[in-house]
Amino acid sequence: MKRTSPSGPSDNLMFAKTTDPGLLIAFEGMDGSGKTTQRKLLKTWLENMNEDVVTTKWNSSPLFKPLIKARKAARLLNPRDYSVLHAADFRHRYETVIQPSLEDGKIVLADRYVFTGIARDIARGMTREWSMGLYARVRRPDLVFYFTGSVQTFAGRIGASREIKFYESGRDVTGLDDAYESYVRFAPKVLSEYEDLHQQFGFILVDAERSMYEQHRFIRETYLEHLTGASEPEFQPQLNALLSQVDV
Repeated sequence: MKRTSPSGPSDNLMFAKTTDPGLLIAFEGMDGSGKTTQRKLLKTWLENMNEDVVTTKWNSSPLFKPLIKARKAARLLNPRDYSVLHAADFRHRYETVIQPSLEDGKIVLADRYVFTGIARDIARGMTREWSMGLYARVRRPDLVFYFTGSVQTFAGRIGASREIKFYESGRDVTGLDDAYESYVRFAPKVLSEYEDLHQQFGFILVDAERSMYEQHRFIRETYLEHLTGASEPEFQPQLNALLSQVDV
């Protein structure tokens, strides 16, 4: 696991300067990477610390989610429509959930942020400039945890519980009938864009191949260091208690 400090003049082109008192933490990575489990664990821990925490999930706007779901079910989304609708969903959540919560001084945990949209858009053939324009001038996260691992690991974890979905596998752009074969061809393109975004904006890398305990410990220590520069002692008993409370 590696910490990388964000820097570079391109930051100002993507993110707006804000002065809200809140804290925005984003969890990024492929399905099957474990990011949602770690987001849940961090949320439970923060709430146990009496923090006011708000969660926002990708593609969950009550205004756009039903439309996106229906068009996905009918396989009616071309790459451009896919990009525009997901960006609209994000903007609605940003204006109604994320921004107001941050202005109220709350901690917002984003289960995917703008980086998901950009990586998927570019993997589908959209230009970087066009996709970034859809998400430009929003709040920059204070911390971005990006879960890294192999395509085979992610595909195996997804396949262990369900079928790989049509758009998740990129079948809309690969034209392949076999979901797994399409996924192993499409997913590397998404990962390549995530790597470019990491180089541009500086994510905090979390090794998705490591144990749940090691990942959670790293995330908690990074959070504490971000706030105070301090770390905390061993917390295996605390983690066990958290795991008993969280549906992972």
